[in-house]
Amino acid sequence: MRATAFSPGHITGFFQICDHEELLRSGSRGAGICISLGATSTVVSNKGTGDIEVYINGEKSDAPVTKQTLAQMTFGRDMNLSVETVLDLPMGQGFGMSAAGALSAALATTEILEEPFQTALEAAHEAEVLHRTGLGDVAALSRGGVTFRRIEGVPPYGRVERMKGDIELVLATVGPPISTPTILLNPDLRERINLIGKECVASLVTSPTLANFFRLSREFAMRTGLATRRVEEVLTDIEHLGPSSMVMLGNSVFASGDTDELERVLVRYGSTYRVRVDGKGPRVIETRS
Repeated sequence: MRATAFSPGHITGFFQICDHEELLRSGSRGAGICISLGATSTVVSNKGTGDIEVYINGEKSDAPVTKQTLAQMTFGRDMNLSVETVLDLPMGQGFGMSAAGALSAALATTEILEEPFQTALEAAHEAEVLHRTGLGDVAALSRGGVTFRRIEGVPPYGRVERMKGDIELVLATVGPPISTPTILLNPDLRERINLIGKECVASLVTSPTLANFFRLSREFAMRTGLATRRVEEVLTDIEHLGPSSMVMLGNSVFASGDTDELERVLVRYGSTYRVRVDGKGPRVIETRS
């Protein structure tokens, strides 16, 4: 059997790390935007002994998050899976491609297994948390749109609320990829992130608006010291064109406002991408026997 699914990407503006013994209740609080570019995965199943092969943008990949997600879903079943994933955005720049790749493959697999969407969410979230490639992306993607993760964990354990907003954004990569696990496992950074992230979450509770989200995201990037010198330079250069901040966790920025002029300026620093808010969330595109 063969199935294809799409998952949006996701960008985080600020976050607070929240660990628990139970992986489904672990994750992060914070806010972000599900975006129109993401990952499309086609999964083909055959009878077998549990082998899983993953190809990303045409090249065979170790893809540990996707493989663990699918291995958990197919445990005890006599089947092999072949996965072909196409990523619209680069890895390691905070665009949620790890989560989108795993979730799109998992959703396609639920079609093959005749399992509910929740199965895909839980397996992908657990794999992301274990590998420290992301803490809140899967939870946010479960809702779509502009999201506020009020309580950590994947729903229904976590609580994800949608905020109003349908805007066009320009994304730009302005430096080399950042290793998410390196940041998340650094004790000093974790302490600083959690202190400032907690304050940002509390502030968004009082005013859950896009304007406040952008303001808090910029404040979080600067006060935590996560913003690289290059990111700071870029944000200063474009601040007159509309609200902007650093994408967590990547050497990249997101901005709204005068998108034509933003793109013209940002292309001097690196690759640019225009996206809109994706309010649909992950979805199945095609299923064939």
